[in-house]
Amino acid sequence: MTNSRVMASSKDTPKFSYIARQPILNSERVTIGYELLFRDGPNNSFPEVDPEKATSQLLSDHFLSTHYHTLGGKLGFVNFPYDSLVNMIPTSFPTNSLVIEVLETCAPSVELLTSIRQMHKQGYKIALDDFIPSKEWKAFLPYVSVIKFDLRQTSIDHAKRFMLSTKQFNIEFLAEKIETYEEFQQAKAAGFTLFQGYFFARPEILQHQSLDPSFLTVIQLCQEVAKDQLDYPALEAIITRDLSMSYKLLSFVNASASVSSKIQNFKQAIIYLGEHRLRRFISIVAVASAQEAKPHALYTLSIQRARFCELLWQSAKKRDHTLEQGAAFLTGMFSLLDSLLDQPLENILLQMPIDVSIKSALLQREGLLGDILNLAISYEEADWTNVATLSHNLAIQHSDVIGSYDEAIQWADVLMDMNL
Repeated sequence: MTNSRVMASSKDTPKFSYIARQPILNSERVTIGYELLFRDGPNNSFPEVDPEKATSQLLSDHFLSTHYHTLGGKLGFVNFPYDSLVNMIPTSFPTNSLVIEVLETCAPSVELLTSIRQMHKQGYKIALDDFIPSKEWKAFLPYVSVIKFDLRQTSIDHAKRFMLSTKQFNIEFLAEKIETYEEFQQAKAAGFTLFQGYFFARPEILQHQSLDPSFLTVIQLCQEVAKDQLDYPALEAIITRDLSMSYKLLSFVNASASVSSKIQNFKQAIIYLGEHRLRRFISIVAVASAQEAKPHALYTLSIQRARFCELLWQSAKKRDHTLEQGAAFLTGMFSLLDSLLDQPLENILLQMPIDVSIKSALLQREGLLGDILNLAISYEEADWTNVATLSHNLAIQHSDVIGSYDEAIQWADVLMDMNL
């Protein structure tokens, strides 16, 4: 019998994701946001990596999974390279928590101006990073919310003259590389209202368990989104068999807009996103998942339990007709997220736009879905007394429970074999 908390084998070394964040403060030294910086390990330095890859990895690891843990409700300042900006990648993410930083390496082209204007119109805050004043950037100023001056490159007096010349624009000015109390006071007197630097805090490394989609899942999804007409049933089938992709999809739906707790299955999430955002979501995850991460025993169990719960739901004579079949599958799949992410399940579910009945099942084991999940776990743990009680309450024949478990094992084995 499969244990409900299968340990990963010794060769399945946990993979961690690293993000550095440095606080951005106002004049009263109150933190209003963080600049998020990509890291590929615990060393607090930017690695030798392609900027597009770094941005995709940061977005995938942050906005698609640990959004609240990283920001705590504050703004996230994220650097975007030129190609990401002109392709409107930032518009996949929430306007209320993202500040789009235009890297100093970006050329002030007509193409870039068009994208900045469109993102501003959609409600995004635009920041110019490490800004050096020039006439080429003048056309951008009506659409910019924040301009960041690096005080190691631009003197406070030079920045002050520029700020005085742009009073007609609604722009906040941020002083970077503040290293002393005197510099902080001088920058405030010059008109800066936002501040960042070692005087306040050095970048802090955040580490969390990384949950990567399988290589096969990424390839299959890329093949599907490359088609002119999306096959939604095919997309749903691919996503539902990969825990990481499922988790990131629902987190992405939650980050894309204000969503009430109503999602009961992955089909609803896919349709809610729409074709444009779905293609972008898959592209971001694909770029961030450049290497294969083979599933371990917990992945297998999550898939197996999802199918087991789905089959038990089908067999139950007592059924809540307000729920769809996918709700039981989702309940089983997400019941192991705490083990996979090393976080309390309650914290994880705060970020998930799933139906309240699913959350109740996962956290309190309440309702029909809670009974089904309890039955599945009891059977896995060979708790036959509880199995008999729950089977009776759900009006499921004992033979159906056995058959459902055997079918779920076979189904999971086939899927895991495909992912090797």
